[in-house]
Amino acid sequence: MITYKVFLKNRDLEKEDLIGVLIERRNDLRGKTQVKSGSEWAELFFGNLVEDKRAIFIVPDELKSMDLSEAP
Repeated sequence: MITYKVFLKNRDLEKEDLIGVLIERRNDLRGKTQVKSGSEWAELFFGNLVEDKRAIFIVPDELKSMDLSEAP
């Protein structure tokens, strides 16, 4: 299970606003990266709520816990 925090970039104040959290329960991302898969889900669910879909970005929670220094 992957949890994504969905943010909206507020260009006027140059900060990010949390607009929602998505949970992806499938294990197979069908050949996509976590960021690509999460971005598609975020645009699908939150795209109608914002003026600019390109201002939506996601942060997968599993990415935070991953230690890149131990990668092979």
